[in-house]
Amino acid sequence: MREAARFPRSVWVLSFNGFLVALGFGVMVPVLPVYAKTFGVDNLALGFVVSAFAFMRLVTSPFCGWINRWLGERNAIAIGMTIVGMSSAAMGLSQTFAQLLVFRMLGGVGSAMFTVAALALLLASAPEDLRGRASGVYQGGFLLGGMAGPAVGGLLAAVSLTAPFYFYAATLFAAAALVTLLLRGGRAAAHRSRPAASRPFRQVVADVRYQAACAMAFGQGWQSFGVRNALVPIVVVEGLHQDTTWTGTAFAVAAVCQTIALFPIGRIVDRVGRRPVMIAAGVVCGTSTLLIPLAPTIGWLIVILSAYGIGAAMQGTAPTAAVGDATGGGGGTPVAVFSMTSDVGSIVGPIVAGWLADRFSIPVAFTVGAAILLGGAVYALFMPRERPPADRPPGPTDIADEAGGSAAAVADAVDQEGDPT
Repeated sequence: MREAARFPRSVWVLSFNGFLVALGFGVMVPVLPVYAKTFGVDNLALGFVVSAFAFMRLVTSPFCGWINRWLGERNAIAIGMTIVGMSSAAMGLSQTFAQLLVFRMLGGVGSAMFTVAALALLLASAPEDLRGRASGVYQGGFLLGGMAGPAVGGLLAAVSLTAPFYFYAATLFAAAALVTLLLRGGRAAAHRSRPAASRPFRQVVADVRYQAACAMAFGQGWQSFGVRNALVPIVVVEGLHQDTTWTGTAFAVAAVCQTIALFPIGRIVDRVGRRPVMIAAGVVCGTSTLLIPLAPTIGWLIVILSAYGIGAAMQGTAPTAAVGDATGGGGGTPVAVFSMTSDVGSIVGPIVAGWLADRFSIPVAFTVGAAILLGGAVYALFMPRERPPADRPPGPTDIADEAGGSAAAVADAVDQEGDPT
């Protein structure tokens, strides 16, 4: 595709790294509760192991802007991945539950480092008229890895419960090496890649585009990463009286639909605008969420989850592009806060939804999630209407481009400088 040919190399490197990270994560996570049980702990302790990672991501994220300025995005990505890889290998070597919990928490620190830095570098590298498609390719790497991971994990778990942890470590070390080799340039080059047109944090926070993107990220964390994974298996087993294998099938079909939709939706985000896609994302995901507990058969549930997957593809592209627009392609604190809103949703969502399901009913829990998603769509209505990039008058970023100081131009220069060939 002509659009894909215009991507700077950093987009492809970051997307492939996302695949490796998600592949290893998908291999390790399914066996984590089973492995933790071998230390003789109860279900509450298992919950701490699962949530400790997200909690440490949340605690670390506010410092990631400073870390990126100190190390540069490329070094922050490589070091963060190395930390997670070392923590994963250490988890496989743990002798006590306390050790397992500490190493899991250290992994959350590294995860926040490379996640925030990678997103900042992606936004700085991709031209404004390609941010939607670049975000789609980046999200697609994670989705493909996430789909392949559990299958590989099942094979490795048959060998040993600790094998998936070592596999995850290996994928992260490989990803860190790729960043170091293919995005060379060091701290100074990473600083040079930060666009001159980036805006101060106080201005970014006051931008309704950024506010709407954060609102949608919170809803995505709440429902996509939290409530959906926690309650859909209950709907399948207790509501539809189906075997648990149908949960995996339904999620797999939905993930395929989401992956297929990512690049076309990214093109729409770039050509039509962020605002209409964000509105559609909230409506599609909110409506689908309302219908999930009402599905009469497993077939209808798969259809509804597939529709949600398409809406999730919109959530994964348009808000990210909107953040890039609001920051002027910059990274640092705005990107860290954007990432944090999703983490907060994924931590709080399952807890609140579980309480609502116990106190009232599962449909009530899904209704609250739907209201949050629909609220994000309402927020997006207040975003300024956009014109296609070709029709826009020259702005600060365009002037920077002509002066040779745009994020994409400098990132391309850094890529060329670091090209081993």
